[in-house]
Amino acid sequence: MPAKSWTKKKSLPEAKFTVLLDQNIPRLVAGRLRNAKPAWLIYHVAEIGLENSSDLTVFTWAQEHQAITITFDEDFADQRTFPIGDHCGVIRLKVWPTTIEETESALLRLIQTVDEAELIGALVIIDALRIRIRRKPQS
Repeated sequence: MPAKSWTKKKSLPEAKFTVLLDQNIPRLVAGRLRNAKPAWLIYHVAEIGLENSSDLTVFTWAQEHQAITITFDEDFADQRTFPIGDHCGVIRLKVWPTTIEETESALLRLIQTVDEAELIGALVIIDALRIRIRRKPQS
């Protein structure tokens, strides 16, 4: 089986898309994700002075910058605190172990199979076997 590749395939230009990696995501993943998606604006909380900040502080920054938050923190998936449709998007990783390799593998699966437009405003849960996308029900 060929090795997984983080190299970006040539395609049409992408719109700017902003992502915030929570403190529980290894910083090394930010660099790999930037290489895979050079059109995306990718920040790690440690790079913007939010290391050790509360969930609410991280969430507020993400909303102010129209960023999708990527995290292992299950609190961000709590609909009572962060209702779907009331935020720019949350990607909750549920992979174990939480190594750099497992984190990268989960995100690689996501970017290879899900259009970024589907991520906006959604709660995305990625586990070892599947990617679930929950969107606000249409009224």
